[in-house]
Amino acid sequence: MRFIRKSVAGAALAVAASGASAQSSVTLYGVADAFFQWFNNGGTQSWSMRSGGNSGSMVGLKGSEDLGGGLKAVFTLENGFNINNGTFFADSGAMFYRQAWVGMAHEKYGSLTLGRQYQPTFWSLYPTDPFRANEVLSPLAAASTSFDRNTIATQTGGGRSSNAVVYKSPNISGFQLWGMYALAATVTQPYPQTTGNMLDIAGTYSGYGLYAGLSYQFQHAGSKSIPGLPAAVNTVSVEHFTGALAYRFGIVNLQFNYTYHKPQDPAAGSVAARLNAAHPFSVAELGATIQATPADAIEIAGFQRLVRGVHDNSWGIQLGADHALSKRTSLYARAGYIKNNGLATMTWPGLTAIGTGENQTLVGVGMSHRF
Repeated sequence: MRFIRKSVAGAALAVAASGASAQSSVTLYGVADAFFQWFNNGGTQSWSMRSGGNSGSMVGLKGSEDLGGGLKAVFTLENGFNINNGTFFADSGAMFYRQAWVGMAHEKYGSLTLGRQYQPTFWSLYPTDPFRANEVLSPLAAASTSFDRNTIATQTGGGRSSNAVVYKSPNISGFQLWGMYALAATVTQPYPQTTGNMLDIAGTYSGYGLYAGLSYQFQHAGSKSIPGLPAAVNTVSVEHFTGALAYRFGIVNLQFNYTYHKPQDPAAGSVAARLNAAHPFSVAELGATIQATPADAIEIAGFQRLVRGVHDNSWGIQLGADHALSKRTSLYARAGYIKNNGLATMTWPGLTAIGTGENQTLVGVGMSHRF
Protein backbone atom coordinates (compact mmCIF):
# COMPACT_ATOMS: atom_id res chain seq x y z
CA MET A 1 0.00 0.00 0.00
CA ARG A 2 2.86 2.37 0.82
CA PHE A 3 4.32 1.74 -2.65
CA ILE A 4 0.96 2.47 -4.29
CA ARG A 5 0.51 5.70 -2.27
CA LYS A 6 4.02 6.84 -3.23
CA SER A 7 3.36 6.05 -6.88
CA VAL A 8 0.08 7.99 -6.89
CA ALA A 9 1.73 10.96 -5.15
CA GLY A 10 4.63 10.91 -7.63
CA ALA A 11 2.25 10.80 -10.58
CA ALA A 12 0.28 13.74 -9.16
CA LEU A 13 3.47 15.79 -8.76
CA ALA A 14 4.53 14.95 -12.33
CA VAL A 15 1.15 16.05 -13.69
CA ALA A 16 1.32 19.29 -11.66
CA ALA A 17 4.84 20.00 -12.90
CA SER A 18 3.90 19.41 -16.51
CA GLY A 19 0.86 21.67 -16.09
CA ALA A 20 3.02 24.44 -14.63
CA SER A 21 5.52 24.23 -17.46
CA ALA A 22 2.71 24.38 -20.00
CA GLN A 23 1.50 27.67 -18.49
CA SER A 24 4.76 29.54 -19.09
CA SER A 25 7.19 29.83 -21.98
CA VAL A 26 10.43 31.52 -22.98
CA THR A 27 11.52 31.87 -26.62
CA LEU A 28 14.98 32.62 -27.96
CA TYR A 29 14.92 34.30 -31.38
CA GLY A 30 17.02 36.56 -33.56
CA VAL A 31 18.26 37.81 -36.91
CA ALA A 32 21.71 37.61 -38.52
CA ASP A 33 21.98 40.15 -41.35
CA ALA A 34 25.03 41.42 -43.27
CA PHE A 35 25.55 43.26 -46.58
CA PHE A 36 28.21 44.73 -48.85
CA GLN A 37 27.81 48.43 -49.56
CA TRP A 38 29.05 50.83 -52.24
CA PHE A 39 28.61 54.46 -51.19
CA ASN A 40 29.12 57.65 -53.17
CA ASN A 41 29.32 60.51 -50.68
CA GLY A 42 29.43 63.77 -52.60
CA GLY A 43 31.82 62.26 -55.15
CA THR A 44 33.91 60.28 -52.63
CA GLN A 45 33.40 56.56 -53.15
CA SER A 46 33.85 53.75 -50.62
CA TRP A 47 33.22 50.02 -50.12
CA SER A 48 32.32 48.45 -46.80
CA MET A 49 30.57 45.60 -45.05
CA ARG A 50 27.73 46.54 -42.70
CA SER A 51 25.03 44.88 -40.63
CA GLY A 52 21.23 44.95 -40.64
CA GLY A 53 20.34 46.28 -44.09
CA ASN A 54 17.11 44.30 -44.37
CA SER A 55 16.34 43.59 -40.72
CA GLY A 56 18.47 44.62 -37.77
CA SER A 57 20.81 41.90 -36.49
CA MET A 58 19.61 40.97 -33.02
CA VAL A 59 19.20 38.33 -30.33
CA GLY A 60 16.06 38.36 -28.22
CA LEU A 61 14.27 36.59 -25.40
CA LYS A 62 10.53 36.84 -24.92
CA GLY A 63 8.32 35.01 -22.52
CA SER A 64 4.95 34.80 -20.83
CA GLU A 65 3.34 33.17 -17.82
CA ASP A 66 -0.36 32.39 -17.63
CA LEU A 67 -1.70 33.90 -14.39
CA GLY A 68 -5.27 32.72 -14.95
CA GLY A 69 -8.46 34.53 -15.86
CA GLY A 70 -7.03 35.63 -19.22
CA LEU A 71 -4.14 37.51 -17.56
CA LYS A 72 -0.47 36.90 -18.47
CA ALA A 73 2.87 38.24 -17.30
CA VAL A 74 5.01 39.09 -20.34
CA PHE A 75 8.53 40.33 -21.04
CA THR A 76 10.93 41.01 -23.93
CA LEU A 77 14.70 41.57 -23.95
CA GLU A 78 16.21 42.39 -27.36
CA ASN A 79 19.85 43.15 -28.10
CA GLY A 80 21.05 44.78 -31.30
CA PHE A 81 24.49 43.98 -32.70
CA ASN A 82 26.66 44.45 -35.78
CA ILE A 83 27.31 41.03 -37.28
CA ASN A 84 30.23 42.29 -39.40
CA ASN A 85 32.39 43.01 -36.33
CA GLY A 86 30.45 41.70 -33.32
CA THR A 87 29.94 45.08 -31.61
CA PHE A 88 26.74 46.43 -30.06
CA PHE A 89 24.50 48.30 -32.48
CA ALA A 90 24.15 52.10 -32.11
CA ASP A 91 25.02 52.32 -28.39
CA SER A 92 27.90 50.29 -26.94
CA GLY A 93 26.65 51.06 -23.42
CA ALA A 94 23.21 49.48 -23.95
CA MET A 95 23.03 45.68 -23.78
CA PHE A 96 19.35 45.69 -24.79
CA TYR A 97 19.25 48.73 -27.05
CA ARG A 98 16.24 47.50 -29.06
CA GLN A 99 13.80 46.49 -26.31
CA ALA A 100 13.78 45.73 -22.59
CA TRP A 101 10.38 45.62 -20.91
CA VAL A 102 8.06 43.67 -18.59
CA GLY A 103 4.34 43.91 -18.00
CA MET A 104 0.86 42.39 -17.95
CA ALA A 105 -1.41 41.45 -20.86
CA HIS A 106 -5.11 40.55 -20.81
CA GLU A 107 -6.98 39.07 -23.73
CA LYS A 108 -9.94 41.45 -23.21
CA TYR A 109 -8.37 44.60 -21.78
CA GLY A 110 -5.04 44.92 -23.56
CA SER A 111 -1.52 45.22 -22.15
CA LEU A 112 0.44 47.53 -19.85
CA THR A 113 4.24 47.33 -20.09
CA LEU A 114 7.21 49.14 -18.52
CA GLY A 115 10.76 49.66 -19.81
CA ARG A 116 12.49 50.50 -23.10
CA GLN A 117 9.90 50.10 -25.85
CA TYR A 118 8.81 51.06 -29.33
CA GLN A 119 6.74 54.25 -29.39
CA PRO A 120 3.09 54.24 -30.54
CA THR A 121 4.07 56.57 -33.40
CA PHE A 122 6.51 53.91 -34.66
CA TRP A 123 3.76 51.29 -34.78
CA SER A 124 1.41 53.69 -36.59
CA LEU A 125 4.06 54.33 -39.30
CA TYR A 126 5.59 50.88 -39.64
CA PRO A 127 3.03 49.29 -42.04
CA THR A 128 3.35 52.22 -44.48
CA ASP A 129 7.12 52.16 -45.10
CA PRO A 130 8.12 49.75 -47.90
CA PHE A 131 11.48 49.30 -46.12
CA ARG A 132 9.85 48.52 -42.76
CA ALA A 133 11.46 51.44 -40.89
CA ASN A 134 14.80 49.63 -41.00
CA GLU A 135 17.38 51.54 -38.94
CA VAL A 136 20.16 51.18 -41.52
CA LEU A 137 18.73 51.41 -45.06
CA SER A 138 15.21 52.82 -44.71
CA PRO A 139 14.95 56.30 -46.26
CA LEU A 140 12.16 57.07 -43.79
CA ALA A 141 14.55 56.42 -40.89
CA ALA A 142 17.18 58.55 -42.64
CA ALA A 143 14.80 61.49 -43.14
CA SER A 144 13.34 61.28 -39.63
CA THR A 145 16.61 61.10 -37.71
CA SER A 146 18.86 63.34 -39.84
CA PHE A 147 19.60 66.83 -38.60
CA ASP A 148 21.38 69.78 -40.12
CA ARG A 149 22.48 73.30 -39.18
CA ASN A 150 18.91 74.60 -38.96
CA THR A 151 17.33 71.65 -37.09
CA ILE A 152 19.98 70.75 -34.50
CA ALA A 153 17.64 71.86 -31.70
CA THR A 154 14.50 70.21 -33.16
CA GLN A 155 14.12 66.81 -31.51
CA THR A 156 12.90 63.73 -33.37
CA GLY A 157 11.05 60.80 -31.83
CA GLY A 158 13.64 58.13 -32.58
CA GLY A 159 11.24 55.18 -32.63
CA ARG A 160 11.96 53.89 -29.10
CA SER A 161 11.82 55.37 -25.61
CA SER A 162 13.48 54.32 -22.36
CA ASN A 163 11.71 54.62 -18.99
CA ALA A 164 8.38 54.19 -20.79
CA VAL A 165 4.93 53.03 -19.71
CA VAL A 166 2.91 51.78 -22.70
CA TYR A 167 -0.74 50.75 -22.91
CA LYS A 168 -1.95 48.82 -25.97
CA SER A 169 -5.65 48.07 -26.38
CA PRO A 170 -6.96 44.79 -27.77
CA ASN A 171 -7.80 44.72 -31.46
CA ILE A 172 -11.53 45.47 -31.79
CA SER A 173 -12.91 45.02 -35.30
CA GLY A 174 -9.60 46.23 -36.75
CA PHE A 175 -9.22 49.26 -34.43
CA GLN A 176 -6.40 49.55 -31.91
CA LEU A 177 -5.29 52.34 -29.54
CA TRP A 178 -1.85 52.99 -28.07
CA GLY A 179 -0.68 55.32 -25.32
CA MET A 180 2.76 55.99 -23.86
CA TYR A 181 4.40 58.24 -21.31
CA ALA A 182 8.18 58.10 -21.03
CA LEU A 183 10.40 59.78 -18.46
CA ALA A 184 13.58 61.65 -19.36
CA ALA A 185 16.60 59.59 -20.43
CA THR A 186 20.29 60.15 -21.19
CA VAL A 187 22.48 58.43 -23.78
CA THR A 188 26.16 58.87 -24.67
CA GLN A 189 26.11 57.62 -28.28
CA PRO A 190 26.20 58.58 -31.07
CA TYR A 191 26.74 61.76 -29.00
CA PRO A 192 25.78 62.78 -25.43
CA GLN A 193 22.08 63.61 -25.39
CA THR A 194 19.28 64.03 -22.87
CA THR A 195 15.69 63.64 -24.00
CA GLY A 196 12.82 65.13 -22.05
CA ASN A 197 9.63 63.39 -20.96
CA MET A 198 7.43 62.25 -23.85
CA LEU A 199 3.71 61.72 -24.36
CA ASP A 200 2.72 59.60 -27.38
CA ILE A 201 -0.77 58.46 -28.42
CA ALA A 202 -1.81 56.64 -31.60
CA GLY A 203 -4.77 54.96 -33.22
CA THR A 204 -4.75 52.45 -36.08
CA TYR A 205 -7.27 50.64 -38.25
CA SER A 206 -6.70 47.62 -40.48
CA GLY A 207 -9.32 45.84 -42.57
CA TYR A 208 -10.60 45.19 -46.10
CA GLY A 209 -7.14 45.89 -47.55
CA LEU A 210 -6.97 49.33 -45.92
CA TYR A 211 -4.58 50.48 -43.21
CA ALA A 212 -4.74 53.90 -41.51
CA GLY A 213 -2.78 55.32 -38.60
CA LEU A 214 -2.73 58.64 -36.75
CA SER A 215 -0.43 59.66 -33.90
CA TYR A 216 0.62 62.62 -31.79
CA GLN A 217 3.79 63.06 -29.73
CA PHE A 218 4.78 65.82 -27.35
CA GLN A 219 8.45 65.73 -26.44
CA HIS A 220 9.74 67.95 -23.63
CA ALA A 221 12.99 69.88 -23.92
CA GLY A 222 16.42 68.26 -23.55
CA SER A 223 20.00 68.88 -24.64
CA LYS A 224 22.67 67.43 -26.94
CA SER A 225 26.43 67.88 -27.26
CA ILE A 226 27.45 68.01 -30.92
CA PRO A 227 31.15 67.50 -31.80
CA GLY A 228 32.63 70.78 -33.02
CA LEU A 229 30.30 73.05 -31.05
CA PRO A 230 31.75 74.86 -28.00
CA ALA A 231 28.69 74.24 -25.82
CA ALA A 232 25.77 71.87 -25.51
CA VAL A 233 22.67 72.78 -27.53
CA ASN A 234 19.36 73.07 -25.72
CA THR A 235 16.80 71.02 -27.69
CA VAL A 236 13.36 72.60 -27.47
CA SER A 237 10.01 70.95 -26.83
CA VAL A 238 8.52 69.53 -30.03
CA GLU A 239 5.12 68.33 -31.21
CA HIS A 240 5.12 65.52 -33.78
CA PHE A 241 2.01 64.96 -35.96
CA THR A 242 1.85 61.77 -38.05
CA GLY A 243 -0.57 60.32 -40.58
CA ALA A 244 -0.14 57.01 -42.42
CA LEU A 245 -2.14 55.16 -45.10
CA ALA A 246 -1.78 51.92 -47.04
CA TYR A 247 -4.07 50.06 -49.39
CA ARG A 248 -3.52 46.53 -50.66
CA PHE A 249 -5.03 45.24 -53.89
CA GLY A 250 -3.83 42.02 -55.45
CA ILE A 251 -0.04 41.80 -55.23
CA VAL A 252 0.43 45.57 -54.72
CA ASN A 253 0.45 47.44 -51.40
CA LEU A 254 0.42 51.23 -51.89
CA GLN A 255 1.91 53.11 -48.94
CA PHE A 256 2.09 56.74 -47.76
CA ASN A 257 3.12 58.53 -44.58
CA TYR A 258 3.62 62.14 -43.50
CA THR A 259 5.11 63.59 -40.32
CA TYR A 260 5.33 67.24 -39.25
CA HIS A 261 7.75 68.21 -36.46
CA LYS A 262 6.73 71.51 -34.81
CA PRO A 263 9.24 72.90 -32.25
CA GLN A 264 8.50 75.57 -29.69
CA ASP A 265 10.43 78.83 -29.86
CA PRO A 266 13.80 78.55 -28.06
CA ALA A 267 14.43 80.74 -25.03
CA ALA A 268 15.98 84.10 -25.86
CA GLY A 269 19.76 84.01 -25.55
CA SER A 270 19.93 80.20 -25.52
CA VAL A 271 22.35 78.32 -27.78
CA ALA A 272 19.44 77.14 -29.94
CA ALA A 273 18.22 80.73 -30.34
CA ARG A 274 21.66 82.12 -31.15
CA LEU A 275 22.19 79.41 -33.78
CA ASN A 276 18.62 79.78 -35.12
CA ALA A 277 18.62 75.96 -35.03
CA ALA A 278 15.03 75.09 -34.08
CA HIS A 279 13.18 75.16 -37.40
CA PRO A 280 10.16 72.92 -38.03
CA PHE A 281 10.42 70.27 -40.73
CA SER A 282 8.29 67.65 -42.44
CA VAL A 283 8.97 64.19 -43.86
CA ALA A 284 6.81 62.63 -46.58
CA GLU A 285 7.14 59.20 -48.18
CA LEU A 286 5.13 57.59 -50.99
CA GLY A 287 5.85 54.05 -52.10
CA ALA A 288 4.71 50.53 -52.80
CA THR A 289 5.52 46.93 -51.98
CA ILE A 290 4.90 44.44 -54.78
CA GLN A 291 4.77 40.70 -54.03
CA ALA A 292 5.88 39.67 -57.52
CA THR A 293 6.04 35.95 -56.66
CA PRO A 294 5.62 34.01 -53.42
CA ALA A 295 9.40 34.28 -52.97
CA ASP A 296 10.08 37.73 -54.48
CA ALA A 297 9.13 41.21 -53.25
CA ILE A 298 9.96 44.56 -54.84
CA GLU A 299 9.99 47.81 -52.84
CA ILE A 300 10.01 51.39 -54.12
CA ALA A 301 9.80 54.69 -52.23
CA GLY A 302 10.06 58.37 -53.07
CA PHE A 303 10.68 60.71 -50.14
CA GLN A 304 11.23 64.33 -49.16
CA ARG A 305 12.55 66.09 -46.06
CA LEU A 306 11.62 69.79 -46.04
CA VAL A 307 12.89 72.30 -43.45
CA ARG A 308 10.51 75.23 -43.08
CA GLY A 309 11.62 78.85 -43.14
CA VAL A 310 14.87 78.17 -45.01
CA HIS A 311 15.86 76.60 -48.32
CA ASP A 312 17.13 73.30 -46.89
CA ASN A 313 15.48 70.24 -48.35
CA SER A 314 16.30 66.69 -49.37
CA TRP A 315 14.51 64.38 -51.73
CA GLY A 316 15.25 61.01 -53.20
CA ILE A 317 14.21 57.58 -54.35
CA GLN A 318 15.05 54.05 -53.24
CA LEU A 319 14.48 50.63 -54.81
CA GLY A 320 14.69 47.25 -53.15
CA ALA A 321 14.31 43.57 -53.98
CA ASP A 322 14.00 40.60 -51.60
CA HIS A 323 14.24 36.95 -52.59
CA ALA A 324 13.31 34.27 -50.06
CA LEU A 325 15.45 31.14 -50.21
CA SER A 326 13.38 29.61 -47.41
CA LYS A 327 11.06 30.72 -44.61
CA ARG A 328 14.08 31.92 -42.63
CA THR A 329 16.72 32.93 -45.17
CA SER A 330 16.59 35.63 -47.83
CA LEU A 331 18.82 37.61 -50.17
CA TYR A 332 18.22 41.32 -50.74
CA ALA A 333 19.42 44.35 -52.71
CA ARG A 334 18.98 48.08 -52.16
CA ALA A 335 19.76 51.10 -54.34
CA GLY A 336 19.05 54.67 -53.28
CA TYR A 337 19.76 58.28 -54.22
CA ILE A 338 19.45 61.40 -52.03
CA LYS A 339 19.71 64.96 -53.39
CA ASN A 340 20.50 67.57 -50.71
CA ASN A 341 19.88 71.28 -51.23
CA GLY A 342 20.96 74.28 -49.18
CA LEU A 343 22.51 73.26 -45.86
CA ALA A 344 20.83 69.83 -45.85
CA THR A 345 23.03 66.84 -44.93
CA MET A 346 20.58 63.94 -45.09
CA THR A 347 22.08 60.49 -45.54
CA TRP A 348 21.36 56.93 -44.39
CA PRO A 349 21.65 56.14 -40.65
CA GLY A 350 25.19 55.30 -39.55
CA LEU A 351 26.73 57.37 -42.36
CA THR A 352 27.81 61.03 -42.41
CA ALA A 353 27.43 63.39 -45.37
CA ILE A 354 30.77 64.76 -46.53
CA GLY A 355 29.36 68.29 -46.57
CA THR A 356 26.24 70.43 -46.84
CA GLY A 357 24.24 70.13 -50.05
CA GLU A 358 26.14 67.02 -51.16
CA ASN A 359 24.28 64.23 -52.93
CA GLN A 360 24.38 60.61 -51.75
CA THR A 361 24.14 57.32 -53.69
CA LEU A 362 24.11 53.88 -52.07
CA VAL A 363 23.96 50.31 -53.39
CA GLY A 364 23.86 47.30 -51.09
CA VAL A 365 23.56 43.53 -51.50
CA GLY A 366 23.15 41.22 -48.53
CA MET A 367 21.74 38.18 -46.77
CA SER A 368 19.36 37.90 -43.82
CA HIS A 369 18.68 34.80 -41.70
CA ARG A 370 16.08 34.50 -38.94
CA PHE A 371 16.25 31.94 -36.16
